[in-house]
Amino acid sequence: MWPGRWHDVLFHTLNTAFFVLFALCCIYPFYYILINSVSDPLQVTKGVYLWPEGFNLTVYREMLSQKTISVSFWVSSARAVVGTILTVFSCAFFSYLLTKKEMPFRKTVYRFVVVTLYLNAGLIPWYLTMKMLGLKNSFWLYILPTVIVGFFVILMKTFIEQIPAALEEAAVVEGAGYLTVFAKIIFPVSLPIVATITVFNAVNQWNAWMDNLFLVNDPNLQTLQLTLLNFLKQSEALAQETTRRMMGNQTSGHLISPQNVKMAITMIVTAPILLIYPFMQRYFVKGIMLGAVKG
Repeated sequence: MWPGRWHDVLFHTLNTAFFVLFALCCIYPFYYILINSVSDPLQVTKGVYLWPEGFNLTVYREMLSQKTISVSFWVSSARAVVGTILTVFSCAFFSYLLTKKEMPFRKTVYRFVVVTLYLNAGLIPWYLTMKMLGLKNSFWLYILPTVIVGFFVILMKTFIEQIPAALEEAAVVEGAGYLTVFAKIIFPVSLPIVATITVFNAVNQWNAWMDNLFLVNDPNLQTLQLTLLNFLKQSEALAQETTRRMMGNQTSGHLISPQNVKMAITMIVTAPILLIYPFMQRYFVKGIMLGAVKG
């Protein structure tokens, strides 16, 4: 008995140590970026690895005071919120219709949806199509092309097919139509997979910037990702300009460095997702398992 217990203790100890080490390897890169973004520039050049050295928020104050960042932040936020809401409801209702035998050519339509996961026309056809549809320099460029996402439709359709038919039949007997059944029965019951799709799509919308790069020239429609990417490319010039301006205000010392700028930009981009993701993570396993595609 004792040898068996000893082996169990050893196994659990090693198992715990492994996953703790694995968690630290995942967390440390973000921690490293954070402490370097708030450390004194001179200390950053020497190397900061465990604790902030010479706590300094100047780089954040300067970055967040840029008008372009404040405008692009609201554009990205609006894109993530509006795009996610429309995508979730559109994919959910479209998936519900695909489960109805009364829908004409539903199997053919579903096959076309699946094909979109494997085939892509390419960048130039996409650019020409968006331009032809009048989406160039339009906020709707960020929303309409992703209203229906094939992967989300597959997950949602599979989930809805697992809902007991008796729930819908009882509502139909009472005179409920498709919209009523969807709004009051199907959608509320599908919240686990809806939450999963919501997080996936919100992250995709927040991180997207290629459409902005190719089709949007209006500075009032710039997304945060592209704005900060431009700042990242000009981090050295931005650091010198900010330091020179602060020195002109009779503040001594090297106040900002390109490394500080790069770290601060990275934190500004990732912080919203890092704050939201832990609260939604619990829906992932449940939603994916319940809405997983059958073999």
